[in-house]
Amino acid sequence: MLFLKKYMLPRVLQFLTVVFVGITLVFIVIRMLPVDPVKQVINTFAMFGATIDPAATELLTQTLRELYGLEGTIYEQYFAFWSRLFRGDFGPSLFIFPVPVIDLIATAMPWTAGLLILTTFFSWLFGTVLGGLAGYFQKSTWAKLLDKVVMVLRPIPFYIFALLMLILFAYLVPIFPLGGGIAVGTPITFSWKFISDLVRHAALPALSMGILGSAVWFQTMRLIVQGVTSEDFVVYAKAGGLKKNTIAFKYVIRNAILPQITALGLSLGQIFSGALIVEIVFAYPGIGSLLNTAIINGDYNVIMAITTLSIVTIATLILIVDLLYPLFDPQVRFK
Repeated sequence: MLFLKKYMLPRVLQFLTVVFVGITLVFIVIRMLPVDPVKQVINTFAMFGATIDPAATELLTQTLRELYGLEGTIYEQYFAFWSRLFRGDFGPSLFIFPVPVIDLIATAMPWTAGLLILTTFFSWLFGTVLGGLAGYFQKSTWAKLLDKVVMVLRPIPFYIFALLMLILFAYLVPIFPLGGGIAVGTPITFSWKFISDLVRHAALPALSMGILGSAVWFQTMRLIVQGVTSEDFVVYAKAGGLKKNTIAFKYVIRNAILPQITALGLSLGQIFSGALIVEIVFAYPGIGSLLNTAIINGDYNVIMAITTLSIVTIATLILIVDLLYPLFDPQVRFK
């Protein structure tokens, strides 16, 4: 009961506050954009030579404003927005009218989730373990060599590294496809042909993110471990004659990994920002490509939906990490 009152309840309230404030800001900022989606649709008709009489234009404008939730005062729009949000209704897409936004997201989300969540998790695991070992055994030759390699990789911007990977392994040595999620015309079935084609197309973006991501986790963990190694309890463990491997895994890495767990939750919440760069470079058919198309075409229903999902995802993952943290940190359990 004490855990619920002093630990769980404040974090749940914080989660609800962050989601409410974040979504409200999205509603306000989106309506401050200089692009009017209704006028853009009317102008699109005019560009293709369509002629509409003034009465029909007025009727079309009113209909579109209702579809996009722009009818009424700003307060009426706000409450209507929340009402539609609870139903999972973000309205129709402007660019791919009249397809519902939720259908576009449902189509794109599996590509982004499958690629970026797995890549983030495995790069965290690989970089954290190697960084912990390299930090504890820092005088070893392999640790010094690996640290130098990471120091070269870490400052490279992701889009530069991704383009280098694309040039090397898709142009010069064509091991992987140039882009896309699957080959054109490949049916989506649970077969070896589809799975192998899916893996080939995902390999290059996954390697690009995984290598740089591992480098970041490696450096962070290495620095944390070096700090923990100088703590008194590690010095006493060494003086007590414990084996190096026991000290490294049971005392040093176990304590140093706690900040990394928190950072992992934040990284998983940032898959949407990572998706934007990854999917543009590799023409991957996920949330990032959908968001890029929506921004270019002023499709603010899609922008609002993706931003809202990003806020909810980040807040939810932080809440989950906070609730699971007592399992990893005995000090939190004790308090």
